[in-house]
Amino acid sequence: MTADARALVDGIRARLREAADPARAAGQQAYMKSAMPFLGVRVPDARRIARAAAKGESDAATLRAAALELWDDAGHREERYAALALLGLGPFRGDPSIVPVVEHLVRTGRWWDYTDELAHRLADLHDDRPAETAVLVRRWARDDDFWIRRIAILSQLGRGDRVDAGILADTIEPNLADREFFVRKAIGWALREYARVEPEWVRGFADTHDLSPLSRREALKHL
Repeated sequence: MTADARALVDGIRARLREAADPARAAGQQAYMKSAMPFLGVRVPDARRIARAAAKGESDAATLRAAALELWDDAGHREERYAALALLGLGPFRGDPSIVPVVEHLVRTGRWWDYTDELAHRLADLHDDRPAETAVLVRRWARDDDFWIRRIAILSQLGRGDRVDAGILADTIEPNLADREFFVRKAIGWALREYARVEPEWVRGFADTHDLSPLSRREALKHL
């Protein structure tokens, strides 16, 4: 690790500990059902601390190394939230080198808050590298790890009328029979979001596909 990356990691960890609130920490850990303890820093504050510490840093390699150090050697969950915040900074927008980092974090994190935040990094790639990203998420939609399948399904969140309906269908359809709650929830969520711009498409998809009750209820919630 370079000196710049080490300084960034040390600065973030120090600021997180300064902001710690032990009275909040136990409740956060219980809510997230987390084996890893919390410091008691609110998630928006952890993100703010990370962004402030990295202000002016434009080198993607430095930010990537710092994010991986915070993630892999985390003693408290807020360090991982800080890592996610670093990966959301400008140097990574549309950068395909972030894909193996996203995959590593999803496979090792194995929880919804991490996976759902990282889905936004794939949404950026859908805009900047659509062909490569379409291939990626179609492959991930059939992965053995259901968290990887979840991020594939959610990879177009926030894209509004830029959602590619074909990709959305192709990531959902291989997972329709999956009984895993987090997969069924993701299917419903992705469809519900797309219904904001293409309600008739979502109604038609729901009518022609065997959605689980949970997925159907979520998809049609606002229709």
